[in-house]
Amino acid sequence: MLVIACPGQGSQTPGFLTPWLEVPGFADRLHWLSVVAGLDLEAHGTTSDAETIRDTAVAQPLIVASGLVSLLALFPQPADAFTVVGAGAGHSVGEITAAAASGVLSAEQAMVLVRERGRAMADASAQAPTGMSAVVGGDPEEVAAVLERHGLVAANANGAGQVVAAGTRDQLEALRGDAPARARVIPLQVAGAFHTEHMAPAVPVLERLARAITTHDPRVLLASNADGTVVHDGREVLSRLVAQVARPVRWDRCMETFADLGVTGVLEVPPAGTLANLAKRALPGVETFALKTPDQLDAAREFVARHGERSTVTTTPTWRLVVAPAKGVVRVQGPREEGARVEAGAVVARVEGLRDGVDASAPHGGSVVEWLVEDGDPVSPGQPLVRLHPAGGAA
Repeated sequence: MLVIACPGQGSQTPGFLTPWLEVPGFADRLHWLSVVAGLDLEAHGTTSDAETIRDTAVAQPLIVASGLVSLLALFPQPADAFTVVGAGAGHSVGEITAAAASGVLSAEQAMVLVRERGRAMADASAQAPTGMSAVVGGDPEEVAAVLERHGLVAANANGAGQVVAAGTRDQLEALRGDAPARARVIPLQVAGAFHTEHMAPAVPVLERLARAITTHDPRVLLASNADGTVVHDGREVLSRLVAQVARPVRWDRCMETFADLGVTGVLEVPPAGTLANLAKRALPGVETFALKTPDQLDAAREFVARHGERSTVTTTPTWRLVVAPAKGVVRVQGPREEGARVEAGAVVARVEGLRDGVDASAPHGGSVVEWLVEDGDPVSPGQPLVRLHPAGGAA
């Protein structure tokens, strides 16, 4: 199985898009997204300096646009991607890239959302001097205790022995002087304490925008960076995109979900490197590919051909399915008889895993056509549980 991973803020470097402008159609597509975003993304991806592209209001649209346009270079016919990509996920703002790539949002919707997200988070960051530092290594329990002692939040749990602490500049400075044993504290070049309560002012801005956005259900399995669960309802994906601004990113849980899915290959889109390196350490035996420059496209296509397989949700309309949000044992809670009515939002099953239990609900409601599992069956993330007919009566 192939997973597409979309990086988050901090992955951008000066000039990283320069070679990509030679790819036919890339510059025109980037220009189109620049118009939508109201930013000169071509300049920011080629000639702007590190300080300029560190600005949250610039970095976030740049990262999302880069991922989307490079995917079009990899898959010139976008429909082809849905026949080979098994799952997708994004780290922090990269989740907007993943949502658009999986069909939840259009590219234009994604750019407007990320433009306003970047502005709102920049405004929130300006209210107090805050930041983030990576904590690499150390005993996980001791790391957690030290962060709590200094009032810091584990804003990114990245797995592979890496946690990103977020809080005020004073709190981060105190952490540098009181680092956990056998751990390194590395200040990050970001403008604020993302994914913490410091970003709460940005949430209502995005909530209002979200109410006007029309979504579609993802056409591949989409792992949420909030907790690693597979989300198959477009409205829930959008709701999570809004909430994650002020909530921690659990990329470690996403990688656990990749393992549960049986992933064999992880391909990271530009600006690539960070997530591929995390996968190398956390997913032994899984092949990774960091797509950084266009001269890698032929090799990337070979990688896709080697690992690609059709996702279960590409052949069945997701609005007729309730799928397992995680790996575990299914406990049926909804009606089982054919033709029984299921209300929108009703919980039809609970998947009990090693970590915890996760409810599986029917986002659109309908009537039962058939159950595809039995009570007590083991299930994997994204596995269809029950098929529903959207109107009354069985299909």
